[in-house]
Amino acid sequence: MYKGAHDQSTDEYSSEGDLEHLPGWNFEEVRNSVREKWNKELSKIIVEGKNRDDKVKFYTAFYHCCLSPNIYNDVDGKYLGRDFKPHQAKNFDYYTVFSLWDTYRAFHPLLSIIDTKRTNDFINTFLAEYEDGGLLPVWELSSNETFCMIGYHSVPVIVDAYIKGIKNYNISKAFEAIKHSATTELFGLSHYKHFGYIPGNLDGESVSKTLEYGYDDWCIAQMAQDLKKADDYKLFIQRAQSYKNLFDPQTKFMRARFNGGWYSPFDPTEVNFNYTEANAWQYSFYAPQDMNGLIKFYGGKKALENKLDELFSTDSKLSGRVQSDITGLIGQYAHGNEPSHHIAYLFDYVNAPEKTQKLVRKIMDEFYTVKDDGLIGNEDCGQMSAWFVMSAMGFYQVCPGKPEYAIGSPLFDKITITLENGNKFVINTENNSQKNIYINSAKLNSKKYNKSYISHNDIINGGEITFSMSDNPKSDFGRTDENTPVTAINDSLIVSAPIIIQENKTFSKSETIEIKSSTPDCNFFYTDDGSEPDSKSKFYSVPVTIDKSMIFKAIAYTKHSKSLVTSADFFKIPEKRSIKIKSKVNPAYTAGGPEALIDGLRGNINFRLGSWQGYQGTDFEAVVDLGKVQQFHKISAGFLQDAGSWIFMPKDVEFAFSIDNVNFEVIRNVKNDIPDKETLPVIKDFSVDTFKEARYIRIKAKNYGKLPEWHDGFGGDAYIFIDEIIVE
Repeated sequence: MYKGAHDQSTDEYSSEGDLEHLPGWNFEEVRNSVREKWNKELSKIIVEGKNRDDKVKFYTAFYHCCLSPNIYNDVDGKYLGRDFKPHQAKNFDYYTVFSLWDTYRAFHPLLSIIDTKRTNDFINTFLAEYEDGGLLPVWELSSNETFCMIGYHSVPVIVDAYIKGIKNYNISKAFEAIKHSATTELFGLSHYKHFGYIPGNLDGESVSKTLEYGYDDWCIAQMAQDLKKADDYKLFIQRAQSYKNLFDPQTKFMRARFNGGWYSPFDPTEVNFNYTEANAWQYSFYAPQDMNGLIKFYGGKKALENKLDELFSTDSKLSGRVQSDITGLIGQYAHGNEPSHHIAYLFDYVNAPEKTQKLVRKIMDEFYTVKDDGLIGNEDCGQMSAWFVMSAMGFYQVCPGKPEYAIGSPLFDKITITLENGNKFVINTENNSQKNIYINSAKLNSKKYNKSYISHNDIINGGEITFSMSDNPKSDFGRTDENTPVTAINDSLIVSAPIIIQENKTFSKSETIEIKSSTPDCNFFYTDDGSEPDSKSKFYSVPVTIDKSMIFKAIAYTKHSKSLVTSADFFKIPEKRSIKIKSKVNPAYTAGGPEALIDGLRGNINFRLGSWQGYQGTDFEAVVDLGKVQQFHKISAGFLQDAGSWIFMPKDVEFAFSIDNVNFEVIRNVKNDIPDKETLPVIKDFSVDTFKEARYIRIKAKNYGKLPEWHDGFGGDAYIFIDEIIVE
């Protein structure tokens, strides 16, 4: 049914008035009416300046920010809910299209300034979805939850609005709902709660999930604190520090944890399944809720500044899997995708605001143009454009939930924001030009202002900020500690989970284990029988050497607190077996090394967890050395097919044996019987039964070849994924 236009100034619907014009089909009248409504909407922010292209970019971006989310209820307020039943919206509009992994970063903060009415409607929609479907939206489309991205980012949208005084919804229901999102068992949360991080061998995208869950939890803690819910505050402020469990003090990167230790081999440029559409470079600066803690981990403000410099200046070449979303590279910074969007503003936090000013101007100038392909990446329901709108106005909210904005470099001579409360906030820029990108000095409401951030209340209360610009980056604006933005977690501090340093989880003779932590001055205790360690367990003082299979667990203590327990499984390979692989493995799918194929551990149906070895565009060949000549009666090799991910069963697998590793006798060639159009993931063991005597077993698997015409990746090279070779 037809839904009338929404008059933003009166919050009334004029469907009858619009309908009475439509029967005459007066095209010009309809067009003029629409033009008037768009001009009214876009006039909430008026920009003035000499550069027409910048104005075109700004209003195009602002227009993009108004295209979604979309009203989903009918004229009478009825809508289809998450339970696929009709419901009635009362005193709010029910919306759809919530790309929250993208939009919580800048789009929703922008609307918290210029559109509180819709912000309230969004939150009421979230709560309706929670009541109708049992969960706040993650990535909602037409009352369906797609779950296509990570995190529970309804939370920062709700909390940021709440902290800013936008509260026209059921607050107790909102807190109940955000707490529920954080206490499910979905998407690695059970591991996150148990270990303090998500192990990469137990769930995909583990680094990104851990970091973003931690930020979302900080948001919950802010609302809990304001509502005086002390127990909830303590729980979630501790979970908000989970980033500490992934920070590697040696490499200074956020790394995936595998089997209690680090994912290895490690390359910070590698795009793999430990990160969401990103790599270690792009996620290692994601702790917006505790920049002070991150600064300490890096070794101080200057050290973090140097690491940020390295990010923007290092080689832009990526390794690992192809990820089309990673675009707009400056060094390893990727503006074309959301995980990088806050990073240019982090120089404000380390007393180097001139570097923020230079970078945001560079990004606005080079990555947003008036051409047909004027965006450097996916629009993502307004987030890419919201970054530009916010940055062009001269500020950006690095940490939604804390109501302040880091200052960049305003693009226009004058910007006037008309607020819903009747106030206006004006941003004046003196001596502005393409060369004069640096803030020389500033005044807020005619008083000298030297902070490199501005509060939300300063904007909403109305007033005027004036920036004096120059081409000299050496002013004292924002350079002292008292004038820089700060986020910090100062209470209920956690002890980082121990890191069990290991060469391999499988070994033939012995393995040496070290225990470390990113928390200084820890004492470690451990068990080697699978039991839970405490302060009465074995005390760790020197590396531990093990010579048998075991479950090894460790815990860290300081004077005031203790960590969660880290667990690692170790397996001794029987009978001194070894393997030599003659094919070249894809570096993104090594499963930790050759021994993974003979360690007795079987791969999960989800190849993204890293337990499979992948070989693209090549056959697979390997020789297993049994250590001595012996009898065997069965050989098996396990393979995975996940056709949508280009992984196909081999055409056939040949098994052969040898006494001397020179002369091999073929036992049998086993043909594949899994249809190539079987799109659901499937594991198959290719096996032969025989009674032979040998020391060496050879396995050859024939690659599927080029992807067929019916496949989305037609013409690409197929993968072979193998996990376990079993000789009985």
